[in-house]
Amino acid sequence: MNASASWSSKLGFILSAAGSAIGLGAIWKFPYTAGTNGGAVFFLLFLLFTVLVALPVQLAEFYIGRTSGKNAVDAFKTLAPDSQWPWVGRMGVAACFVLLSFYSVVGGWVLDYVAHAFTGQIHPDADFEALFGATIANPWSVLFYQGLFMLMTVWVVKGGISDGIEKANRYLMPALFVLFILLAVRSMTLPNATRGVSFLLEPDWSYFTPQTMLMALGQAFFALSIGVSTMITYASYLSKKQDLFRSGNSIMWMNLLVSLLAGLVIFPAVFAFGFEPSQGPGLIFIVLPAVFMKIPFGTALFAVFMLLVVFATLTSAFSMLETVIAATIRQDEHKRKNHTWLIGIAIFIVGIPSALSFGVLGEFKVFGKTVFDLWDYMISAVIMPIGALSVAIFTGWVRNKQSVLENISEGSTVPKTLIHLWLNILRFLAPIAIIIVFINTLGWI
Repeated sequence: MNASASWSSKLGFILSAAGSAIGLGAIWKFPYTAGTNGGAVFFLLFLLFTVLVALPVQLAEFYIGRTSGKNAVDAFKTLAPDSQWPWVGRMGVAACFVLLSFYSVVGGWVLDYVAHAFTGQIHPDADFEALFGATIANPWSVLFYQGLFMLMTVWVVKGGISDGIEKANRYLMPALFVLFILLAVRSMTLPNATRGVSFLLEPDWSYFTPQTMLMALGQAFFALSIGVSTMITYASYLSKKQDLFRSGNSIMWMNLLVSLLAGLVIFPAVFAFGFEPSQGPGLIFIVLPAVFMKIPFGTALFAVFMLLVVFATLTSAFSMLETVIAATIRQDEHKRKNHTWLIGIAIFIVGIPSALSFGVLGEFKVFGKTVFDLWDYMISAVIMPIGALSVAIFTGWVRNKQSVLENISEGSTVPKTLIHLWLNILRFLAPIAIIIVFINTLGWI
């Protein structure tokens, strides 16, 4: 393997993989989904399903990546030659391309809000609902910030694994945790903040319903960046000495911690000022600015919070772009720079209709959905579950059981009973859970 295409340290991989998982799902989706599903009950179920379902599938992706040492497509060609399994890798690479095309649009909104905070548009008298509407409807603004977000992503990924992605994550991830802790402490010292903490940590069992369970299962499923081959790609740069179980465990708990911190930043502040926690997707763009404006130095604190969201969004974007780049350069690092620029530009162009879906293309619908919503639905409701289910079946049933156990045990100090338990969960529990999420997301139950 080319020396430049490997992690320089175990910590570098853990921070980068955690960065891939800790994106808008943890900071944006988790708070509003928890807010609309009872808070603490949802969080407990989310924790349980992350451990029992999402982590085993993530470990399976680690196994495929490290064992093959190849990109998402060639990994399946190596482990299952002369078979149809490489389509799973191709689907994952295509999904990352499309996912980044509209993910970069939301990343652009976040960058725009950072600019709003520093240019005085976030102030106590602002109409935040109108501001958000104007932000996403302005065609030149959304395209500029989408392009800026993609430029930042390309600039890091073109530097390679250790000099680009790993170096960026070494700074961004610790900064994210430190700033989050500071904001959570500030939020929890507000008057009546204990109501928000109770909402997140003291279960109200009246919310313990089948729908809450399904929503928590779905959130856990998407929380660890599984189903689109990013973890296969990142794990392909690992040495055999890396303890996959301990790494996966660290990444999972970091993701859960960020979700918890996001809740502790948002809910105490929301309750302290009489807002409703069940505000839905507009929570961080409409409700949070209004909440921060009631706190001393609120504009600066809100700018810091949105910077955190930028950090988290970028670290996820790195993994999506890297998955596509790895599949095209096929370990020839000399091609990385040119391919990254070309593919980055292509992703930006493909994302233009998504960026304009809330303005000039708002009336253009396919199957009753805007371009943005259509891509979002296709990736999250269809491709990610199929990808994760395929990984579970491939590792649990197609590959030789003894070979899987031997390979994933390399470098690991985890007891063999736990490794056998992992494989059994991957073979039986995980596929059933993924199918249930898939059917529920499609609206069949």
